[in-house]
Amino acid sequence: MASVQSIARNCRKIMCIGRNYADHIAELNSATPKQPFFFLKPASSILLPGTGPVLRPKGVNLHYEVELALVIGKTLKDLREDDEQGALDAVSGYLLAIDMTGRNVQDEAKKKGLPWSIAKGFDTFLPISQLIAKSRIPDPQNVQLWLSVNGEIKQSDSTELMLHRIPRQLSAISRVMTLEAGDIILTGTPKGVGPVKTGDVMRAGIKVDGKDIEEASLEVPVEDREGLYAFAET
Repeated sequence: MASVQSIARNCRKIMCIGRNYADHIAELNSATPKQPFFFLKPASSILLPGTGPVLRPKGVNLHYEVELALVIGKTLKDLREDDEQGALDAVSGYLLAIDMTGRNVQDEAKKKGLPWSIAKGFDTFLPISQLIAKSRIPDPQNVQLWLSVNGEIKQSDSTELMLHRIPRQLSAISRVMTLEAGDIILTGTPKGVGPVKTGDVMRAGIKVDGKDIEEASLEVPVEDREGLYAFAET
């Protein structure tokens, strides 16, 4: 099985499914999509486990979004949405991921009809766990995702609540762009997203049948980001 380091090194694209849990849609006052919609995060946003903090850019209202991530194991194009076996066969493993988001940056982009790339794309904005073998997650539509901030649980829900299940997600993406081995798919976040500030510590994990999967364990502090960027109206 490939290491998480090699996956990060060879990843060509990160596809993110948006608005895939009803309660999350409601908490952000967003519209429910009629079909899966997706956006991209750059591979440079990956933060490998144990390699440092998430860095909060100046003026950014930083939010966490815990997600189950799929690692694609082979080329996939024009997958039928009813091909559940084909979808599962295309997945080589799983990750736990935190889709860090500059919420005020995203909100401004939404209002002005602009892309979300900046809001999602800063360095360190995708902490990921160690690679999780497929055998550890027999049914990816029945695992519990959780995230805490400073020891307080903020997100805790089952992937069975996804509006669009994994085969439909992969079908929607692969009919637009070819998925390749090493690509990462973020499958959406449940309710409970919220802000973190400098000094906070996020912890996250996955439970299967009530038991934590050790490889999915994440602990990530938040620190200020140095550099030239500071949020300003576009």
